[in-house]
Amino acid sequence: MNPLKRTIAIVCGGDSSEHDVSLRSAQGLYSFFDKNRYDVYIVDIKGQDWHVELPGGLTARIDRNDFSFVEDGKAKLFDYAYITIHGTPGENGILQGYFDLIGLPYSTSGVLIEAMTFDKFVLNQYLRGYGVSVADSLLIRQGYEQLVSDDEIEQRIGMPCFVKPAADGSSFGVSKVKKKDQLAPAIRKAMMESPEVMVEQFLEGTEISIGVYKTRKGTVVLPATEVVTQNEFFDYDAKYNGQVQEITPARLPENITRRVREITSHIYDILHCNGIIRIDYIISKEGKISMLEVNTTPGMTATSFIPQQVKAAGLSMTDVLTDIVENQF
Repeated sequence: MNPLKRTIAIVCGGDSSEHDVSLRSAQGLYSFFDKNRYDVYIVDIKGQDWHVELPGGLTARIDRNDFSFVEDGKAKLFDYAYITIHGTPGENGILQGYFDLIGLPYSTSGVLIEAMTFDKFVLNQYLRGYGVSVADSLLIRQGYEQLVSDDEIEQRIGMPCFVKPAADGSSFGVSKVKKKDQLAPAIRKAMMESPEVMVEQFLEGTEISIGVYKTRKGTVVLPATEVVTQNEFFDYDAKYNGQVQEITPARLPENITRRVREITSHIYDILHCNGIIRIDYIISKEGKISMLEVNTTPGMTATSFIPQQVKAAGLSMTDVLTDIVENQF
């Protein structure tokens, strides 16, 4: 460890179904970071097992009192945590609260915003108050399913609709429901991932995803990616098993592209975000732009949306990560 370099922890893993996806993002980030400028370590968190990967295939336990570890007989501290956990505890504010307590700067937004963006239903209600267009939705809590009937869902939300975990990632537990009798099994499936389930109106149109980050240097809104899949929706297989066509930049009219960029920057400011976020939208044939979700720990493998968009913008992931880290100091 060079004392003249900042020491970076790429914090990955987590306790959700996307644990292994997070490990792949960590490897991507590790390849992007400037090793001449930073000492970079991967820290894997799962339940009570927190460990750092050391050279030679060794690992060392993380001391949760101060997020330190021992290497070559010496206790070492991190200067910064780059969080790339998809799901709990890194995407819902829990880990952010811990880092706040020990005074360690990190790459994401703070506790409140992480908790809010993680809960899709809460986020939609919040942003709707700022004039952001979102799909209509209902919330169903585990143990209180009887409070919302299938008939009410059909009348209020309509068919088809999406049933998804309200507080979890977007890769597992999601169903596109076309008939009323499919609601109950879809809700049970979603509740395997989250005790709160959101039933959301189906919006037809072009799906896009767009990254943005802000530093003292200014605002960077990346080129949008158009998502084209033959699957029912952008599910796990579409995301991670290649069953999708990703077109960057998205094939959008200039006026729509400009408006998407404005809305994306505005949402970033409304939420007072930090680091790179990715926002997904549906754009109707009439040009209406509706937000689907905000992802505060977007995937970071070489083929993930953000690295694709950074490349399309003519930027370097290494430089982008350096700007984001140094903005904290």
